Amino acid sequence: MNFTLQRNAFGQLVLTGADGVTHEGVVPVRAFPIAAPGEGLSLLSADGRELAWIDRLDELAPAQRALLDEELASREFTPRIRRLRSVSTFSTPSLWSVDTDLGATGFVLKGEEDIRRVGRTMLLISDSHGLQFLVPDMSALDRHSRRLLERFL
Repeated sequence: MNFTLQRNAFGQLVLTGADGVTHEGVVPVRAFPIAAPGEGLSLLSADGRELAWIDRLDELAPAQRALLDEELASREFTPRIRRLRSVSTFSTPSLWSVDTDLGATGFVLKGEEDIRRVGRTMLLISDSHGLQFLVPDMSALDRHSRRLLERFL
């Protein structure tokens, strides 16, 4: 890549291009955050202009990759559902009790349209506050969880 990345004293990403021009407050944005998180990343200036395009994250130097991974992790919060414990009702809105990779939690599902398929077995579920939960592989869930989920699909 013909740029360098580092953090400034305020913790912002700073991109220095091959031309020597520096841009502070750079924001990384994935093109396909769920389906292909390691491919297609745009580095945007503070005013939203694209400064650089990265085809694959694994092409970056380890230090640059670590900076981007750290920045993306702080911006992208998508707990992964491992198990559905219960749902309050099979009509919406309903209260869901789930186990995630970050622990047990509950959320309100406003409507069935808040469950979206991403690919064949992946689901993205939005709660009433806009927080998104990921089911990476619906077929990998236990039988009880699949049965509960299938009532909404």
